[in-house]
This record gives sequence, structure tokens and C-alpha cells, in this order.
Amino acid sequence: MSDQLTLSAELRERAGKGASRALRREGRVPAVIYGDKKEPIAIHVEAKELVKLLMTGSFTNSTVELTVGKDKQIVLPKDVAFHPVTDRPVHVDFFRIAKGAKLDVEIPVHFINEEKSPGLKRGGVLNIVRHELELICDATMIPEHIEIDVTGYDVGDSIHISAVTLPAGSESAITDRDFTIATIVAPSSLKSGEGDNSKSNDAAETAKESGENSGE
Repeated sequence: MSDQLTLSAELRERAGKGASRALRREGRVPAVIYGDKKEPIAIHVEAKELVKLLMTGSFTNSTVELTVGKDKQIVLPKDVAFHPVTDRPVHVDFFRIAKGAKLDVEIPVHFINEEKSPGLKRGGVLNIVRHELELICDATMIPEHIEIDVTGYDVGDSIHISAVTLPAGSESAITDRDFTIATIVAPSSLKSGEGDNSKSNDAAETAKESGENSGE
């Protein structure tokens, strides 16, 4: 599970481009809190603290305990706008999380035990079809990443979502098919006829998945 981050904020007294530019000159970043059927709140946060959270690499997949005055609320970063030249954050949207809420999030995939894959040991290549998984997660249990064990996978094998054990509180957002996440592809040095021909269906499915992803 990703760590819950913390951040302090102050209410914005004025809105508009001029007021936002003034805040940025003072080392602050304008932001807004919305969602949970409540009125949006205009706030600003310290730029240095925001950059620290962005540097964790898991900012958009982590809940944030946001303190505004004496009020504390759990939010999820939904969008960060950056300056086109300096690449500094210039605005942030935070989404209020209701109690018991479930969120649709993209979680990165990490592959482990590659040294225990017969196909990779023989020179095969791990062809990753999906670098992230779209999951429905309990708002308080968002995983930082999903580990997929490639132990035992040989050339021509495919890894489908059904083979992945998702953490508690998470489920796949795609439920109408057993989609492919990765395959073990033969390198050019291996004979084209080597392997199990019965695995050709997996290769066809991989091509289909790749085509679907390109259109997403």
C-alpha cells in the first residue's frame, strides 16, 4: 500500500490569474479541493513541499492528508499542471475522498524473479503489454505498485490478469476479458520453429491487446 502523504495548505482569499501569479512569486502553488458533493475550496500550498511529494514518484497514487487551518481531510491528487518552460508545478487539483469510497486508479506493474524464468534465462525477452493496471481500489488501500512473479514462464508464455493476485481492497477495472499483461518472446537467435505451437493463440491475443492499448 502506498504511504499516505501530508501537506499543509491555506485558503485563497482572492481568485483570478493576477492573484495566482502573485502566489507563485511568493513560492506558493494555487490549488483547489473538490468532490464528495461539496463546494470547491480554493487553497494554496508551499511549492517546495509540493515538489518533495512529487519527487516520491507516487504522488498521484497516494492519498494526502491535507491540513487547511484546523481542518484535516483526506484527498487524492487528480491533476497537476506544470509550467511549459520551467516544468514547475503551477496548479493542483485535489479530490475529496468520502468515507468508504472506491477509486479508479492506474497502478504501475513491477516484474520480479526474472532470473527464475526459463524463457528469460534462455535469452527470451519480456514483452510488456501493460505497464500499468487499471484497478478499482479502496481509497485507504491504494497499492504503490503490483508485483508480478515470472517464475516458471517460458518462451511463448503469456501472463494474464487471472494469474495475478491483487492486494486486498483492489480489483481489476476490466472484467469482461482475461487480458494479457506481458509475454515471453523468443529472441531472433532462437529457431523460429522452437517452442510449443499451441501457444500461437497467446501471441494473437497479445497483438490484439497491443492494438487495444494503442487506441486507449
